[in-house]
Amino acid sequence: MITKPQLRVKRYFDFILALILLPILMLPIFLLVLFCTIDTRRWGVFSQLRVGQHAKLFKIYKLRTLKEERHVLGQLDRSATRLGKFLRRTKLDEFPQIFNVLIGNMSFVGPRPDIQGFADELEGEDRKILIVKPGITGPATLKYKYEERVLERQKDPEYFNRTIIWVDKVKINKKYLENYSFSLDLKIIFKSTFNI
Repeated sequence: MITKPQLRVKRYFDFILALILLPILMLPIFLLVLFCTIDTRRWGVFSQLRVGQHAKLFKIYKLRTLKEERHVLGQLDRSATRLGKFLRRTKLDEFPQIFNVLIGNMSFVGPRPDIQGFADELEGEDRKILIVKPGITGPATLKYKYEERVLERQKDPEYFNRTIIWVDKVKINKKYLENYSFSLDLKIIFKSTFNI
């Protein structure tokens, strides 16, 4: 199980890496925000409350990719603009989350932050995944990188997500914590970066 000293090292690493990457990503983020503002005709940065470490709520930042309409689970890609689909597919819409990492409410690696009604409702041993900060990427994120496509094929995406995908994600994230090492985080970052 991940220890307090490991959590501190993880935070130091996140902060230093975010500081290194920020000057490199500032111009691309600025341009993408501008393109998304023009594309969606709304402010190009989308923020939403998500469940974080110890079940505390925080605001996550992403590039706006969806049209102004009701968004249904399993049909998000249909609601996205052409640019939005590209950003979601390439994960470029998550670039602004570097600010979440810098602020300290997210990590580069960890369980993906969900909306209320999932992680905050975990019980017993399952709640230990709340020990760590949610991540931009993680072992469950790698496994379910095509999650939207999977949900689109389901008759009841909401039910499938809650009973199959979410349950599996909890198991994966528990295993991540139980076998945690700094080298594991580096391996996950490498796999996510090079899409392998």
